[in-house]
Order: sequence, then C-alpha cells, then structure tokens
Amino acid sequence: MNLHANAKLGLAGRRELVLAIESGASIRAAAAAFGVSPATAHRWWHRWLEARSLADRSSRPHRQPRRLSALEEAPILHARRETNLGPGRLAGIVGRARSTIWKVLWRHGLSRRPRGQRQSHRRYEWSRPGALLHMDVKKLGRFRVPGHRVTGSRIDHDRSRGVGYDHLHCVIDDHTRIAYVELHPREDAATNTATLERALRFFADLGLDPPEAVMTDNALVYRRSRRFRALLANANITHIRTPIYTPRWNGKVERFIRTLQDEWAYSRTWPNSNARARSLQSFIRYYNRRRPHSSLGHRPPISRVHNLRGQYS
Repeated sequence: MNLHANAKLGLAGRRELVLAIESGASIRAAAAAFGVSPATAHRWWHRWLEARSLADRSSRPHRQPRRLSALEEAPILHARRETNLGPGRLAGIVGRARSTIWKVLWRHGLSRRPRGQRQSHRRYEWSRPGALLHMDVKKLGRFRVPGHRVTGSRIDHDRSRGVGYDHLHCVIDDHTRIAYVELHPREDAATNTATLERALRFFADLGLDPPEAVMTDNALVYRRSRRFRALLANANITHIRTPIYTPRWNGKVERFIRTLQDEWAYSRTWPNSNARARSLQSFIRYYNRRRPHSSLGHRPPISRVHNLRGQYS
C-alpha cells in the first residue's frame, strides 16, 4: 500500500486508533495516545464511519483546467516515440515547458525508469570560453540506399557495399559546448590539422579568446603529425592527450558525437548518405543556437558566449 510521504500513521496505526475510539476513548484522548492531532483522529474516525476505509485517498484535484487536452498531448507523445528524447530535448522541439512534458510522459507511461547508481566521477569545466577545445573523429558508413538497420531488410544490402566511409571531425569548446564539425572522406593528419585551423578561426569569429589547450586521444594522427604539432606550437597551444583507457577525459566531445548519432545521423531514414551530409550544418546551427543543453541549464551553447561578435551594445 502506498502512503503519503508525511503520513503520521500507517494502516495498522489507523486501525488501532479507530478501535480505541470504538472502545469508548474520546477523540482527543485517542489522538494523544497515538501522537497525532485531534483533527487527524477526527478525520480517520469519520472516514471509517462513512466508508469503512482507512486507505489514503488520491490527492489529485477534481478539476484541472490547465491540464493539456488529448489533442495538445499528441505532438509530445509523437515526438517522444519518434526521437526517444527526454523532456529537456523535447522542450525545444514541441515548444512546451520541460515540467509539462515530463508530466505528460509520466501519465502515459513513457517516462524513463530511474537509473541505477552511476560510476563515481569528477566533473570539470574550464572557466573561460575558448580556453580548452576537445577534438575527435567519428567514422560513419556511406550508403546509396537505406540499409537493414532502418528497413529491416537485407535485399538492397549489396548496393552500398564498397561505398566507403564519411569521417566527422568534431571540435568542441569545453566551457560553452559550441561545436564545429566538418565531414571528410578521410582521417589523415593533414585533414585533422586543416580542420583545427578552420575551427580556430570559427571560434575567434564568435569572439572567443585564443585557446590555451587542445585535448585529443592518442591516435597517431595527433601524436606523430609534424604539421599538427607545428600548428599548436605557433598558436602557443598546449596539447593534452588523454591517458589510455580513459575516454571520459574527453567526454564532452564523446557525448557530442553520440548526440550527432542519435539526433542527426540515425534520427530518420535518409535516402542516401549524400542527403544526410547536406543536412549536417543545419543541425550544427540548431545545436549551437537553439537546442536546449542539459548541462547548461537547458539553454543553448551560444548563451554562454558573453561577447558574441557583432552583438555588442
């Protein structure tokens, strides 16, 4: 049986209280004996007389004039089933408050179950926008037609064989979570270095200060590239490499890549990989300027750029 959080008496205690009053004790004396107020004893005694029930009643109000109608709830439920996103993300899509969306999902049994105990970790965040950049690459398969992952059929499986891969080169600012992404057919040292050069100009154009450090994993394109080292040395940037088997050090860009997969690359059935590639920059603009970010108080990353270029008062 579910009891209200502040219930003074459980079901057995209420039963004993009622029996004491039935045996001749006054309501005030029974209340004092069981450590409750006379009003509480009066309520349970009269509820027993009226309905022969000592269970808690629902605290839901009889009228809810501000509750969304079924027609208004439909877009929220549809967006949830299509994207499997949480209330914070859905708020930016359906234009409703995060708390409202959570209540709708909970009423319809679509809210996530409580997560288990997470592994202990230490969060960090550099205090200045632009001071630390995270960099990584994600490989995505190209395709001429949708594959069995989304269609469930392998009939056209061979039509995309040998097409190759696209490589997402991602650079994320540690403080603001502003993202810079390029899509290339290769992952070599020259491409990585050129991408970082353009990313540095992109962040400078936004008004961010020059970075103090760039964090990457231990891939050979970062460790053995003379051009990459020269770029960092010329800009007086420290190269931070994550220890082996600790991708969480570079977790901000790792999590961003997962977001790209969930909300862009695998969010819909693309006719081919070229159509997917053409939509990338549109999603990046949405991510930077409109998408609510849970670690930023459900505000977009651009909200943390204090001196956005061209926006001085």
